[in-house]
Amino acid sequence: CGACQSCVDLAPNGPGSLDVVEMDAATHGLVDDARELRERAHFAPVSSRYKIYIIDEAHQLGPGAANALLKIIEEPPAHVRFVFATTAPDKLLATIRSRTHHYPFRLVPARLLQQHLAWICEQEGVAAEPTALDLVARAGAGSVRDALSVLGQLMAGAGDDGVTYALAYEQLGSTDAALLDQVVAALAGQDASVLFHAVDRVVETGHDPRRFLVDLLERLRDLLLVQTVPDALESGLVSAPDDQAARMLTQAAAFGRADLVRCAHVADEGVLSMRGTTPTRLQLELVCSRLLLPGSDAGLADLHARVDRMERTLLAGSVGAAPAPHATPETPPSVAPAAPPAPPPSPRAPDREATGTPASGSDVVEMQPPAASEPAESGIAAVRRAWPEVLERLRELRK
Repeated sequence: CGACQSCVDLAPNGPGSLDVVEMDAATHGLVDDARELRERAHFAPVSSRYKIYIIDEAHQLGPGAANALLKIIEEPPAHVRFVFATTAPDKLLATIRSRTHHYPFRLVPARLLQQHLAWICEQEGVAAEPTALDLVARAGAGSVRDALSVLGQLMAGAGDDGVTYALAYEQLGSTDAALLDQVVAALAGQDASVLFHAVDRVVETGHDPRRFLVDLLERLRDLLLVQTVPDALESGLVSAPDDQAARMLTQAAAFGRADLVRCAHVADEGVLSMRGTTPTRLQLELVCSRLLLPGSDAGLADLHARVDRMERTLLAGSVGAAPAPHATPETPPSVAPAAPPAPPPSPRAPDREATGTPASGSDVVEMQPPAASEPAESGIAAVRRAWPEVLERLRELRK
């Protein structure tokens, strides 16, 4: 209520209450501490209705201390209430956990956390760029305390301009958004030169390769949601400034869904492989090589990605093809009528030299690309005509 004596005493900057006792199990998790608490719990509260015992980091209670508290937890006095605060409820003694109500505290969404950080900066009279607060909210990972710690660190090092994006980028070690834009464009356009120059920039500037992959994975996740959910940016599923949101829409349109899922999967595997080791430039370059080559693996996701790229390439060619000029009475056509298109190529099993995969058993089905002289429309028609044969062959291999 904010008005009674208990609320006034326990409010921020209040004097506190003798009837609310907090114990840190990390430093008071011994049997003697539990016995002392059990004896003091029988005394009536001084001025409040209940006597509250808050046991922080309750999962660090030793087995002996937990068993010593078990009796009073099972049959507590009418004036006593226990609160067990923990980040690992599964590590609590099962007999204690079964006698308590579980209230999980959820993480704060990034957009709401960013608004809270902006309000704090306004109260403190510190200017802060929205892009910088977005980085702080992401670094907090839903924890208000962690986000405030990061914000305090940036405020301490801020100059006259306040908390800027450049300051947050340098202090937090995050990957520059412009560099992520270059990497995403390189993946969409299969530009190895731009991609490996970006890797060189990451390494030469002293950034953590694993952190770079984590940031890239987050961007791929955002693009996948933007592509899959039409209102992802408006509904808050993807949190990004307005200028970056416009770039994300363009970037998402440059990928097929299967290709985007495969890239995210490869980046996630790269992050996991670097866990517990010192990331090196070679590890990062190998992950980037896999991102560029959808045919480097023989999995079904890679086959989907290859077909996705082929269809998008043919579709882009048909959209960009110019219509044939119409003949007029004054100007006869200068080009002879086009010959009928050649019959569509049929699926075949690639040999060892062509693909680097074993040729025995014909366990890979691959479409021959249409000739450069064929119109793109004929290429799409060939894919459509041969598609039932491809599906039938895949059913024979593995459903």
